[in-house]
Amino acid sequence: MRRYELTDEQWQRLEPALPPHKPETGRPNHDHRRILNGILWILRTGAPWQDLPERYGPPGTVSSRFYRWRQAGIWRSVLEGLQADADRRGRVDWDLHFVDSTVVRAHQHAAGARKAGGEKGGSATRRSAARAAASRPRSTSGPKGWVSRSPSA
Repeated sequence: MRRYELTDEQWQRLEPALPPHKPETGRPNHDHRRILNGILWILRTGAPWQDLPERYGPPGTVSSRFYRWRQAGIWRSVLEGLQADADRRGRVDWDLHFVDSTVVRAHQHAAGARKAGGEKGGSATRRSAARAAASRPRSTSGPKGWVSRSPSA
């Protein structure tokens, strides 16, 4: 067994929660364990799919399985099944394993970002900038280079 790969005990718990290896129609799936180990490798290393080692299969196959199972809700059902099993065995302390979103910090650049579309869903331009652009100068003497044209001229 290599780093990031499922142990036999982990695989025995996961396998019953996964779709059948041979679907009712079409060709059989690639080995679920091999694909799962590839997905775990990607998730734990943060590498792009193209850098997936060959031992896990083609990157397109592994990524396709990951996204299809996400769309089908398989990951959610696997998690719920594992949690229920662990809870039945008394292995989960729900007070201890609780994530409070107030402790998750945003990146420093996430603070103070302007909302797209402005305050009321209109233009993204600030009101003061739009007003300044639309208003006419209030005096006849402008900055250098300013040509004042009065309506009577």
